[in-house]
Amino acid sequence: MGLGTRKNLDLLMREAEGAGEAVTLKRSLGALNLTLLGIGAIIGAGIFVLTGTAAAQYAGPAIVLSFVLAGLGCLFAGLCYAEFASMIPIAGSAYTYGYATLGELVAWIIGWDLILEYLFAASTVAVGWSGYFSAFVRDYLHIDMPAALTTAPFAVEGTHTLVPTGAIINLPAMLLIGLLTSLLVIGIQESARLNNAIVFVKVAIVFLVIGFGFMYVVPSNWEPFIPPNTGEFGQFGYSGIVRGAGVIFFAYIGFDAVSTAAQEAKNPQRDLPIGILASLAICTVLYILMALVMTGVANYTELNVPNPVYVAIDKAGPALSWLKMLVALGAIAGLASVVLVMLLGQPRIFYAMSKDGLLPPMFSKVHPKFQTPYVSTIITGSVAAVIAGLFPIGLLGELVSIGTLLAFVIVSAGVLVLRYRSPNLHRPFRTPLVPVVPILAVLICGYMMSGLPADTWLRLLIWLALGLVIYFLYGRHHSRAARLERGQ
Repeated sequence: MGLGTRKNLDLLMREAEGAGEAVTLKRSLGALNLTLLGIGAIIGAGIFVLTGTAAAQYAGPAIVLSFVLAGLGCLFAGLCYAEFASMIPIAGSAYTYGYATLGELVAWIIGWDLILEYLFAASTVAVGWSGYFSAFVRDYLHIDMPAALTTAPFAVEGTHTLVPTGAIINLPAMLLIGLLTSLLVIGIQESARLNNAIVFVKVAIVFLVIGFGFMYVVPSNWEPFIPPNTGEFGQFGYSGIVRGAGVIFFAYIGFDAVSTAAQEAKNPQRDLPIGILASLAICTVLYILMALVMTGVANYTELNVPNPVYVAIDKAGPALSWLKMLVALGAIAGLASVVLVMLLGQPRIFYAMSKDGLLPPMFSKVHPKFQTPYVSTIITGSVAAVIAGLFPIGLLGELVSIGTLLAFVIVSAGVLVLRYRSPNLHRPFRTPLVPVVPILAVLICGYMMSGLPADTWLRLLIWLALGLVIYFLYGRHHSRAARLERGQ
């Protein structure tokens, strides 16, 4: 009973309006705020962290094509998200869309999967931020922070086997998450203002790197553009482009984070599609240009580091030395805003699942003064801090990518299902060229998932199995929608 229960759209709309709630989330975000929220999440992780490692390990200079492939998948998925976001402007993102179209069990799977997407993304980017922060403190403040306190105690060896590094904990990453979690408890508007300021700074620095970096490109660094395959799937060659796209894909999840803030948008039917599609378009262009500059200024084999942009600028020599400090500051500020948006998204997924009865009521508690989901924010921040302190960036990045891709596949399929099941529903934004766009989104995202390592698939399956145990022990018996269906 209840596994296929779909949430009534009228009920969802009443929840979006806060009907019957004494304390609700505060509606304070406009189209510009939402667009900058998306850019805040997107610009950072892909450019400042994983572009270098994906180029060095998987795609070489053809990482540019990986960004094109990932961008296409995101464009199609983003159009599907925009339709749902305009129809169902409620916190919860893909989880809520799945509940309305594909049923409770699928919704739970998406919600549990989104924990991989947001919580692990916050941890991943915090690890990258720690690398840039440590380099900045060393080079400009002349303070050598001990490696034992700035490095994960585990590293990935061979086929993703965890081995001890001798370090104790990545302390800067943990402290960053703690600070941003505190800010998010205080308020969404304060968090958005900080994010807006950081976005303007880091986008300006990205333009500087692209503009001046192209002057120092060495074309021979792009040869061969697609390095030959090493004999193993996903390590250079065309399969490397696919795997590279899968690995860097999580850098695009900013537009997904926009939809989680639906209940805090002033005019969600209009502003959410604008925020989703505008942030996606702007960032895809910047990603492609930045990848060209990085692999052109430095050889791709030298970019397998936590701070690849810094390394690339360093390779340009003394002429661009003035830009190094700006890049370091831009990366430090920019990555912090990505962590901020990821930590904003996850508690709102928990909030929606708790309101539906699938998680305990404490996850939907709203602070009477700050009007934020403070309990779930504190829990999310605490877990993310522990993960960031213990695990390496490569392992975390792949987990986030596969979680993101799975969510996009399900949302895109949901648009297709709802178009045929309820064709006359009011849709303020309509995905164009249905069924072509949703089908392409499913195929491209599924193809990129196939390029990820088998170990990553295994970890996803274990994670989903754990989630199903929790659902059948708790969520299924406390589901509000299932109780309404049974007349309880």
